Amino acid sequence: MNKKILVTGGEGRFSKVLRRNNKKLNLIFKSKKELDILNYNSLEKIIKKIRPKIILHTAGLSRPMNIHEENISKSIDLNIVGTCNVVKICKKNNIKLIYFSTGYVYEGTKGNYKEDDPVKPFNNYGLSKLAGECAVQMYKNSLILRITMTEKPFAYKRAYSNLKTNFMFHEDLVNYLPKLINKRGIINVGGKPQSVFKIAKKFNKKVKAIKANKFIKLPLNQTMNISLLKKLIK
Repeated sequence: MNKKILVTGGEGRFSKVLRRNNKKLNLIFKSKKELDILNYNSLEKIIKKIRPKIILHTAGLSRPMNIHEENISKSIDLNIVGTCNVVKICKKNNIKLIYFSTGYVYEGTKGNYKEDDPVKPFNNYGLSKLAGECAVQMYKNSLILRITMTEKPFAYKRAYSNLKTNFMFHEDLVNYLPKLINKRGIINVGGKPQSVFKIAKKFNKKVKAIKANKFIKLPLNQTMNISLLKKLIK
């Protein structure tokens, strides 16, 4: 694909994997220093210089999760205000916007959530990403990816054995992106529904199983229905 694609959050965990493994997309990565999404004028200068056809908006605040409870101003700025700026610049310049959201926008109790199911985030991180989604949905030339992914190998020493999710790895999304880039709307993006421990154990034999809710209260079935994704990546 020859269309110029500007990637916000160019030094983030996923962007580093995308930079290493991308073979099909014409990507231009910009770090936080080069592109401050909280500074609309900074965004405008970059857009005029690069003239991208698509913005892949990966910038934002995710980990550690407790920061969204302890520092809501930072969460609001980076995940909501920054995203609103990106939406406005895309609308002004007729640029396609692809927004990286999360499966945390769902309640996480019943599992198998479809894209049109009601959303009810269970923590502030999910709320901040859902607020970003609301801004993105106001702009029709957009795609929201509700993503559940993690690093390979699994980065932690312990993993929940009683919490089901759709974890896939960053490398998987790199492979999916070329087939999703021209879509619009909302797509759940993840892997096979299974416990966090089960997927972690495949790539990190030393990981130990622990029970969710022993240390922090979490909903135990966060799985998404990925039928639409499967159709699109065939």
